[in-house]
Amino acid sequence: MTVHHLNVGLLIGSAVLLVAIAAARAAAATPLPGLLLFLGLGVLLGEDGIGIRFDDSELTRTLGYAALVVILAEGGLTTSWHTIRPALPAATALATIGVGISTAITGAAAHQLLHLPWRSALLLGAIVSSTDAAAVFAVLRRLPLRSRPAGILEAESGLNDAPVVLLVLALSGGRRLDGAGIGRTVLELVGELSLGALIGLAVGAAAGRVIRGVALPASGLYPLTVLASATFAYAAAALAHSSGFLAVYVAAVVLGNSGLPHGPATRGFAEGLAWLAQIGLFVLLGLLVTPSRLGEEVWPAVGVGAALLLLARPASVALTTTWFRVQWREQVFLSWAGLRGAVPIVVATIPVVDHVPGSDQLFDIVFVLVVIWTLVQATSLPWLAHRLHVTDTTELRTLDLEVAPLEHLAAEILQVRIPPESQLHGVEVFELRLPAGVAVSLIVRDGSALIPGPHTRFRRGDEFLVVCPTGTRQATEQRLRAVAEHGRLARWLAGPANDQ
Repeated sequence: MTVHHLNVGLLIGSAVLLVAIAAARAAAATPLPGLLLFLGLGVLLGEDGIGIRFDDSELTRTLGYAALVVILAEGGLTTSWHTIRPALPAATALATIGVGISTAITGAAAHQLLHLPWRSALLLGAIVSSTDAAAVFAVLRRLPLRSRPAGILEAESGLNDAPVVLLVLALSGGRRLDGAGIGRTVLELVGELSLGALIGLAVGAAAGRVIRGVALPASGLYPLTVLASATFAYAAAALAHSSGFLAVYVAAVVLGNSGLPHGPATRGFAEGLAWLAQIGLFVLLGLLVTPSRLGEEVWPAVGVGAALLLLARPASVALTTTWFRVQWREQVFLSWAGLRGAVPIVVATIPVVDHVPGSDQLFDIVFVLVVIWTLVQATSLPWLAHRLHVTDTTELRTLDLEVAPLEHLAAEILQVRIPPESQLHGVEVFELRLPAGVAVSLIVRDGSALIPGPHTRFRRGDEFLVVCPTGTRQATEQRLRAVAEHGRLARWLAGPANDQ
């Protein structure tokens, strides 16, 4: 490659990235998922568009794995342990047993609808059984869900990539489908997932301990160290013939909840890299596909997608989460919120690279299925969430502020918006009865900022900042939610003091 080629490549790459960022900005104001715009950009650049020819499935799979490592690392770093801990058993069952149930039902439907051989049908069912981490994380950032369904979705999307990839590799490798073959495959899956989780825990705990105890010469080195540690967990697990995807997610969750220095900067850096990985991955997948041959796969994709969304996903959710007392409303939402995205398309390249008979058709079906059903599900999710009452009316969220001595303050800042239906309206600041050391520091009302006193009253539409010492955030959230739902006389959930 000459310098001229480098200059041309940088010009095209930066232009594509800027167009993709503009598309992401446009999508943010609409229910349209940004990933579809990125895929469309790739298709526009491809052989049936501008004319760029790209058909290297093996390179796509390799780069797709690298992008998924970054996406899972960012998802783990931004995952709150307090949010996913109560939901982890249900999410783990859904990400493992649920994947098997979904694969079996979707595979049976594909066998009946498309008359595919059983191996190809089950392979298709396994490919589309994984929810996409990038798509789910994007939804969670835009939709204020209650902690339980949000925690299940967040943990499931981070955990289920690993068993799906292992299952697709086993089916693509020609494993026998009799009892002995299935039993051996299940045992190997359990072993590889367990070892991957242990490696992720070990790397995350060790890296967190070292990073907290070492003063690096520049703050910018902390995000690099954290991301390198999570990537190390993936590589170590993969080389140990275990699940690298599970290892990187677990390591990132441990690191993200370890109270590391410059935490906001690290999360911001990881989020930027994850966006770059998503954009690059979706554009690449759009380049790989040949639009002229997709038309004949529309109805097969609609049929298999309907079976997945209306039969397989609800069955897997009901059979795995009912044991954990997940309410039916939450089960319905979880069934509809199983978004597909880049992961199924990347996984669909595995049988193509392994030269499995009929794999090109499977890839086209998966691509069309992802486009059609992501559009249907993502645009209807906000309406469904409100209809099922699984949203959080207080819309409480953490606000990250990057100040040099922030990590030495041992404090967190919460940003709260008061919606019209909230009982916080009319409550005075002192009536919140927040835990000791917690203070309301600023109220923004009608575009103006004011410093509140003890008798300042909250109004609908206010946004305010709460500063709380590390360790009191959960109690602070509980108290704010209680007052928002029941008013100033709400019971103090975190302690004995109460008015009712």
